[in-house]
Amino acid sequence: MSLLKKIALGLTLGAALVGSAMGPVAAQDSGAAFYKGKTVRFIVGLGVGGGFDAYARMIAPYLSKELDTTVIVENLPGAGGLLALNQVSTAQPDGLRVLIVNGTPAALGQLLEQDNIRYDLTKVDHLGIISAYPWIWLMGPKTDVKTVADSMKPGTKIRWGGTGPSDGPADGAALTCHVLKLDCQIVLGYKSSGDIALAMERGEMDGLYLSDSSAANFVKNGQARAVAAMGRVRSELLPDTPTVFEQIKLSADQEWWFDFRANLNDLGRILITTPGTPADRIAFLRGAVKRALTNPELLAEGQKTQRFIAYQPPETALEMTKKVLSGINAEQKKIVRDVIFKAN
Repeated sequence: MSLLKKIALGLTLGAALVGSAMGPVAAQDSGAAFYKGKTVRFIVGLGVGGGFDAYARMIAPYLSKELDTTVIVENLPGAGGLLALNQVSTAQPDGLRVLIVNGTPAALGQLLEQDNIRYDLTKVDHLGIISAYPWIWLMGPKTDVKTVADSMKPGTKIRWGGTGPSDGPADGAALTCHVLKLDCQIVLGYKSSGDIALAMERGEMDGLYLSDSSAANFVKNGQARAVAAMGRVRSELLPDTPTVFEQIKLSADQEWWFDFRANLNDLGRILITTPGTPADRIAFLRGAVKRALTNPELLAEGQKTQRFIAYQPPETALEMTKKVLSGINAEQKKIVRDVIFKAN
């Protein structure tokens, strides 16, 4: 290790020890003094117009108030959000970057040991879960598929949109097509779920697999039709849409696949910052995030726009992440990897 790296590491460890030695009030005061007047980048790993972008822009003003900073939303699309996660995970540990992570593809990428992964979700500094949600199978309004059974009819082919192979929409589609033995084509390269929904509305794409809050908006706007909730519980936002478990008789193997995907979905929208950030800043940042995400005004705004907030603390986020990452064996990993990457 070079002398400069040793010095930098020593300064980081020293700051962490100082923060841990402080009492909670002193750490909060120290963190508040650091953030006051600075600029925090609220990074979204997907393009403008999707659900994650909408959440970030809704939350940013409330977080800005709690931190006494300027919070700017910055879109950094690429690889279904993993490019941004890689960058934040390896950035300077100053706590001036906050990233909204799609927990499903982030955990899946790590679980499958993708070559481009530069992060470890068990080692980043978690700030809490914004919300977790059921995922929905959507079809375009110009298609004939209205039920799961319709998709299984001979001659039916479904074109699915995605941003990256393990982005959520694409891997969810790949698993669905594998489990139900559907004739599918998965097209990658879209910047956001909003772009995919527009393609569906134009008839260029047929299917989209995504969270219920975004799905409900696309259904409401007439851009898509909800086919199924992809877990064992119906969505509160789309209560008339039956689950895949309700619509057809599934084998035990098919149930395992859908339950595996639903457990990944439970990670929801996670907030993190750069790993190694000094402890006093982490303490203040976590407190600010909690206050922002439990602010009645933000909760009401979320209800109005169907961008629901259901805050869970960072300890819960870390515990759930570890459980998901340890809940699958080597043989199952290989099967999941083959299904996802052979489909794209």
